[in-house]
Amino acid sequence: MVRSARRLLRRKERVQAGEFLAEGRQAVAEALRRPDVVQDLLVARGAVGRHQDLLAEAVAAGVPVGSVPDDQLATLSDTVTPQGLLAVCRAVDVSLEEALAGSPRLVVLCDQVRDPGNLGTVVRCADAFGADAVLVSRDSVDLWNAKTVRASTGSVFHLPVAVEVDLPTAVARARAAGMAVYGADGGGSDSVEELARTGGLSRPVLWVMGNEAWGLPPEHADLVDALVALPMYGQAESLNLSTAAAVFLYATATAQRAGS
Repeated sequence: MVRSARRLLRRKERVQAGEFLAEGRQAVAEALRRPDVVQDLLVARGAVGRHQDLLAEAVAAGVPVGSVPDDQLATLSDTVTPQGLLAVCRAVDVSLEEALAGSPRLVVLCDQVRDPGNLGTVVRCADAFGADAVLVSRDSVDLWNAKTVRASTGSVFHLPVAVEVDLPTAVARARAAGMAVYGADGGGSDSVEELARTGGLSRPVLWVMGNEAWGLPPEHADLVDALVALPMYGQAESLNLSTAAAVFLYATATAQRAGS
């Protein structure tokens, strides 16, 4: 089991296998709640007592469970202090069509986001604020990177996420679904406060979040309905991408619920 799981440390192998690793109690617990997602469960021998509940849940679901030496499992861990529990999971991403099916009200698109912690946290925030889906551009970090999965704290198993998305296609399909398309930009001519005040956040919205360093490239910024800034009243030069995404998503979710 360990040898088979180790290949999933490489993106190429994850893509070919359609599998990834989820580490720790929270991620494993959320993965087990989705039928047929966990393919194998590995537990460090020294941690068996701490995870009896999840091991029993896995056995009841017919998931193969392997107890391995602590040091062997640690070679698969991406953390300084491993929790001794790791699941081999089936990738659960969906197509762009599935992600935008129905009548989505709130969707976020991560465009060229390169930091796995940022991407995972955006997925977590989208989940927390009731978004319908997350879209990830084809030139962003791998959704199934161990750091991304860990930063999502299990939210990758809660809502539809489409990867390898072409931004112009996503924008066109969001508009066809009746969504406004806003791009987050510190120099935007609109502000999130103004959009909330005038009703621009009450309608269905696709938020496009750009790269951590350079934001949205001009050719992508030209595709959105408006570039929207987040006013800051203190002395900070800027906000972390995932922190800004959380504010935009919260403001939109609040406005949409107030409008309904």
